[in-house]
Amino acid sequence: MKFRKKPIFVEAYRWYPGMETGGVVYEGVYKDGPREGAPFAQIQTLEGNHLIAPGYWVIKGIKGEHYGCEPDIFEATYEAVE
Repeated sequence: MKFRKKPIFVEAYRWYPGMETGGVVYEGVYKDGPREGAPFAQIQTLEGNHLIAPGYWVIKGIKGEHYGCEPDIFEATYEAVE
């Protein structure tokens, strides 16, 4: 069987360091490793905390929950509406 998602409308924004937005619970910079010095944010999802990088989309789900989404996946899945 094949299925497709029901059309739903979601609110979303692209996260960049220093933004005052809902969903982000912590903002920081990697202290060591291959991403040392790179900024990140932590958002709280239904599955626990999730790290996102600058330019990721934060989607507010139909129950008010938040999810991080990579830009290329977001653009392949969603389209803007009026």
